[in-house]
Amino acid sequence: MSIIKSLQWRYATKKFDATKNLPEAKLSVLKEAFNLTALSYGLQTLKMVVVKDKKLRERLVEVAFGQRQVADASHLLVLCIQSDINADDVEDHFQTVKEVRETPDEILEPFKAQLKSTIEKMPEAKKLDWASRQAYIALGNLMTVCAVEAIDSCPMEGFIPEKLDEVLHLNEKGLKSVLLLPVGYRAEDDMFSQLKKVRKPITETVVEI
Repeated sequence: MSIIKSLQWRYATKKFDATKNLPEAKLSVLKEAFNLTALSYGLQTLKMVVVKDKKLRERLVEVAFGQRQVADASHLLVLCIQSDINADDVEDHFQTVKEVRETPDEILEPFKAQLKSTIEKMPEAKKLDWASRQAYIALGNLMTVCAVEAIDSCPMEGFIPEKLDEVLHLNEKGLKSVLLLPVGYRAEDDMFSQLKKVRKPITETVVEI
């Protein structure tokens, strides 16, 4: 399919076929796509938790206000931010840049110092808000890749982060959940898969200057 046809095929899947699982190769594509997401400053302060365990996901249905997608999908992707973002993250990032690109310290140091200062001066609330916005970038990227790979998905904000973090022990990993993305294959009787997409005309949503 062309990219546009793939996006037209995509919809927020309301009912997954619980008997179908993603091949490991497809899951690997999603992991790579997440890792390649374009993020602010190049800092990767996000983590994607892949939840395969069906029994564990059954416990998350209540946390997600009864939405069965979290349990019936092949896998549940949980997009998380770090509980703490600090200068060490900047140091780690630039060390990786140095190793991968063999960039000299004299070139990296000015930008590194500036970014460290920016992160250290940023209030904690703003830092978490900024990190959460990065999670939405990753979500959009993953949804597009899912469409291209003919993987069904359903972006979800409707859950109780604190309770989900507790069930998955994310606090112990220094993480906070932000978004959910169940992925798998649509059920044949999901009526929403047959509905036409509802969108405004491009002339009303795109402004050319």
